Amino acid sequence: MEYLTLFIDSLIELSNAMSIYILFGLIFAGILHELVPETLVTKHLGKENIGSVIKSTLFGIPLPVCSCGVIPLATSIKKSGASKGATLSFLISTPITGVDSILATYGMFGWIFTLYRVLTSMIIAMVAGVLTNYLDKELIPEMEEEKSSCCGNSCSSKKEEKKKFSFPNAMKYAFGTLLGDIAKPLLFGLLLGALITAAIPQNLSNILIEYAWLSYFIAIAIAVPMYVCATASLPIAAALMLAGVSPGAAFVFLSAGPATNTVTIGVVKKMLGTRSLYIYLGTIIAGSVLFGLGLDYVFDANALDAKSIIHVHEDVGLLEIFSSVVLWLFMLYFTFKPYLTRKLHSHKTDM
Repeated sequence: MEYLTLFIDSLIELSNAMSIYILFGLIFAGILHELVPETLVTKHLGKENIGSVIKSTLFGIPLPVCSCGVIPLATSIKKSGASKGATLSFLISTPITGVDSILATYGMFGWIFTLYRVLTSMIIAMVAGVLTNYLDKELIPEMEEEKSSCCGNSCSSKKEEKKKFSFPNAMKYAFGTLLGDIAKPLLFGLLLGALITAAIPQNLSNILIEYAWLSYFIAIAIAVPMYVCATASLPIAAALMLAGVSPGAAFVFLSAGPATNTVTIGVVKKMLGTRSLYIYLGTIIAGSVLFGLGLDYVFDANALDAKSIIHVHEDVGLLEIFSSVVLWLFMLYFTFKPYLTRKLHSHKTDM
């Protein structure tokens, strides 16, 4: 009974923490879809080369979007013609950093650590993107090109003429097409994330200190499935360092935590496939551990001012609760819609 209560509390906390970012991400993705022509996305991010990966990584770095808020944006650019590699590099670079997170990191740890965090996230994202483009090539671009070119120039010019901004169309795309695509993975990810959060031991810091070199892998095991945004991960990392955990192990949590969670993992598998998912997880894990070890080797731990925490999350407000309710209604609707439609259809045929 105690674990059930803990699970429900974790699910509510997780929903309140994530929902507002997912909804804003959907709105932003819908507006972006209306404003940015698909031809522009295809031109800059559609090719399976290093250039498209670099562009998507740089585009993702300053955006203040969390690992769940980035899902609708990534789905949108993928649907608009971005390559698998460009989509994956955007998925990784965007949630690790952001304008708010960069400023908060500077306030807590100084500019050297901040610069290190931004540069390493760029490297991890680019490596993942390049590997995906080479090891998990798209099989359908040529067919799509033939399809789109069948009408010639007149077809594309008509498309561009029609493209005028419409807010209702943006919202229809955001809360119809995009949310419909990610509703099931979101629901599954929330449930699994709450289960994992409830199962994490309270004496986490003691475990990480006790198993010294294993602290990197313990941090990875906790960070990968757990939902934590880039800014929220900072006080946790600082608390771990204050408790005696090495800066490298704390950095592993800072890097892998915001970049992944159970929701994103499910969506990546559905959107990009199993091989891309392995590249996604493998690159983040290997990169985080490698750069964590590098941080411990190169940086003097005393230079990291873990005590000067200046950013904390506020208490849950009405907006967060309202966002949770709205998101859950949408998720449940899209999850059970096929079953209800099938049931209604079978009922009509019986009559």
